[in-house]
Amino acid sequence: MLPAVHRLLDEPRIARFVVLLGSVTVKEQIGAALARARRAPAVPDPGAVADEVVVALAHEAREMFSGVLNGTGILLHTNLGRAPLAAEAIDAIAAAAAGASNLEYDLTSGRRGSRHDRLRSALRAATGAEDALVVNNCAAAVLLMLDTFARAPDGSAREVIVARNELIEIGGGFRLPDVLARSGAQLVEVGTVNKLRLDDYARALGPRTALLLRVHRSNHRIEGFVAGVGPRDLVALGRRAGVPVVEDLGSGALTDLQAYGLPPERTVQEAVAEGFDLVAFSGDKLLGGPQAGIVAGRTAAIARLRANPLLRALRVGSATLAALGATLALHRDATARARIPFYAMLGAPLETLCARAAALTERLRALELDVVAHDAYAGGGTLPLVAIPSIALAWRTARGGATAGAERLRAGTPPVIAQVAEQTVLIDLRTIAPHDDEALGAALGAAG
Repeated sequence: MLPAVHRLLDEPRIARFVVLLGSVTVKEQIGAALARARRAPAVPDPGAVADEVVVALAHEAREMFSGVLNGTGILLHTNLGRAPLAAEAIDAIAAAAAGASNLEYDLTSGRRGSRHDRLRSALRAATGAEDALVVNNCAAAVLLMLDTFARAPDGSAREVIVARNELIEIGGGFRLPDVLARSGAQLVEVGTVNKLRLDDYARALGPRTALLLRVHRSNHRIEGFVAGVGPRDLVALGRRAGVPVVEDLGSGALTDLQAYGLPPERTVQEAVAEGFDLVAFSGDKLLGGPQAGIVAGRTAAIARLRANPLLRALRVGSATLAALGATLALHRDATARARIPFYAMLGAPLETLCARAAALTERLRALELDVVAHDAYAGGGTLPLVAIPSIALAWRTARGGATAGAERLRAGTPPVIAQVAEQTVLIDLRTIAPHDDEALGAALGAAG
């Protein structure tokens, strides 16, 4: 005899999903399982029906948005949400979301204001630019620049000159040439893959040239027999030709990464000081804040972006502005910056990681975990070839092998995302916050 709906709802394994997914979803899955059971040639065991419901609900729970523990060693993992936010940024979101705010209200005049004014002063101070604007991601920032400057009044396309070796594709199939085409711009490629000279740009200039665009190469490097054009030389050429020069800087570093033992990465302040009319960069990469696209640059150029009707479709809400503002405040000095999780991960000493690993292996003796050296990476398309020395837990599970062990970790609460290499599950501790060690230990114990 098949179990009644209320009996299945009382099953503890099923009841726990009511809080997570809601009673309607749980009842739908119970109803679907019972319907399949009625169509079966033989009446299934009630326990088997409950098992089927639990599997279906667990699958739905995994499909929902949820937090995970990032054990991959990729500090800015695009698939895992990139930069985790500082406590100050989270508090700022809570304060902004808890009630009304001055998002589009001018407290001085008592009239309608603009959300695009809220972080203007903070961004000017952080970047050294005359003005700045926030949109929902860096791709949107590039699209807005292209739509504003590379579309003629009659709607026809104007030309944007880009170095051939900067026509990048990044994660998710995002290709710069496609963005150029969608914006209505006509792409003009210059140089070769390995050699680029200022004269290549000069020869490409013409009456329909709208922009000279410089692009951060993101997730690749070109080495060997190469030549390039310095940013100041490109800006000077644009000034002589009367053509705006803009840059998609991508990563958005506001500090010198050499202080963290990494190679130099050109900062936003440097790009602004070099004279670019506009510089676009991300809020959720090296800046360590929420997903956002920031454009900093000259007052006249930013004013044209503000006047573009497309801006309304690309604007951000109060939560993003609040988190970004709090993150910018933490960049004011090194001590405060260390509270930004990306920089906390980057600056964690190996000795500290080793101590955490030793404590976890002692706690989980039955799993026979090893502590191994591991290479972490910045991620997010930044410094792709630069390994960051780290420490990982190495788990050789006898129950189904490494792939099955990693699957069990992903199915746990919270899910743990690990790497699998040479039949070993590797969990890098640099990308797991120390306060999550307790949860990591519980997840490993449950998966063992």
